Amino acid sequence: MDNTSTSDIVIINGNSHPDLANMVAERMGLKNGGCSVFHKSNRETIVEISDSVRGKDIYIIQTGTKDANNNIMELLIMAYACKTSSARSIVGVIPYLPYSKQCKMRKRGCIVSKLLAKMMCTSGLTHIITMDLHQKEIQGFFDIPVDNLRASPFLLQYIQESIPEYRNSVIVARNPGVAKKANSYAERLRLGLAVIHGEQKEAESDEVDGRYSPPPTSSSRQRTTSVSVGVPEHPVKVKPPLTIVGDVNGRIAIMVDDLIDDVQSFVAAAEMLKENGACKIYVLATHGLLSSDAPRLLDESCIDEIVVTNTIPHEIQKLQCHKIKTIDISILIAEAIRRIHNKESMSYLFRNVTLED
Repeated sequence: MDNTSTSDIVIINGNSHPDLANMVAERMGLKNGGCSVFHKSNRETIVEISDSVRGKDIYIIQTGTKDANNNIMELLIMAYACKTSSARSIVGVIPYLPYSKQCKMRKRGCIVSKLLAKMMCTSGLTHIITMDLHQKEIQGFFDIPVDNLRASPFLLQYIQESIPEYRNSVIVARNPGVAKKANSYAERLRLGLAVIHGEQKEAESDEVDGRYSPPPTSSSRQRTTSVSVGVPEHPVKVKPPLTIVGDVNGRIAIMVDDLIDDVQSFVAAAEMLKENGACKIYVLATHGLLSSDAPRLLDESCIDEIVVTNTIPHEIQKLQCHKIKTIDISILIAEAIRRIHNKESMSYLFRNVTLED
C-alpha cells in the first residue's frame, strides 16, 4: 500500500464475510488482525482480540447476510471491545447494511434502520463505510460520518466489456421505484429506458403506514368530538395489469437494482420481457442476498445472467445456479480505507456519480 503508514491500522472481521476481509487486507499489504468470534452453546457471542488495539485505527469488516441478527451482534460486540481497549478510531466497514429496507414508518411499526444506527453509534463506531444503501437518506440516521460507496462503475464496466452488442440493449426498471437508478444507467451508457408498471408487486410507497386508518369506532370516541364528518375518504389505488413502458422487442434487456433477495418479481418481469420480444435478459445488482430458493428459481427462469458484487457471500448459491456471476469490489473498499486513514478526500471515489445512482 503506497504512501500509507500501516503500523497503526488493524483490520478485523466477524464471521459474515471473511473472504472479503482477507482480500481487502491483501490489497492493502496487511495481514488480517487477530480476532476470533464464536458462539457459546447458548448462542451468546464471544469476541477475543489477540492483538493490541490501543491507540490504533481499527477497521471492522462485517457485512449483512441471511444471518443478519448475528452479524449485527458480532459487529456491536467487536466495536465495543475495541472501544474499551482504547482504540483511537473504530470504522465499521459494512458493505451491505442489514435492515436497510426497513427505513420507513409502517403502520404500528418502527424505523428499524434508525434503531440500528443508534446501536452502532453507542457501541463505539466512529465512522461507517457502506455501499449502495437502499435509500441514501439512511445516512441521516447516524450521528457519525457515513461514506456510501457506489458499485455502479463496476457494473457499468461489466456491461460495456462483457455483454456482447450492448449497444443494442435497453435498461429496464422492474418497477417505477427503480426508475431513477435505471435512468442513470441509461444516460451513462446512452441507451434506451423501459419501465415495468402494474400490479406485479406492491411498491413501498403503497404499503400501509397508518396515515389512512379508518376513523375510531364509537366505543373509542365516547369522550372525544367526532371530526370524521366532512373528511373525504382516501381513494383506493387500482393498479393496471402488468405492462411495459418502452420498446424491448429484439433487444437485450438489462434490469438493474440495488438488491436481489426474493426473486419472484425479477422472474415475473423477465417473463414479460420475453413475451414482448427481448432476445436476452440480464439482471445486475450490487447486493446478492438470494434467500430461500432464489437460486433454483433463477436457474429455471428465462433470465440469461445474474451479475452481483461480492458485498455478500454467495458461493453456495453460485453452485446451485451457474447463471450467477460475481464482480469483486474489494479494491474500492481498500481504497476507501486508505483515503480515510490518510485523511484524503473521498470525492475521487464519487466522481461523475449522481445522486440517483
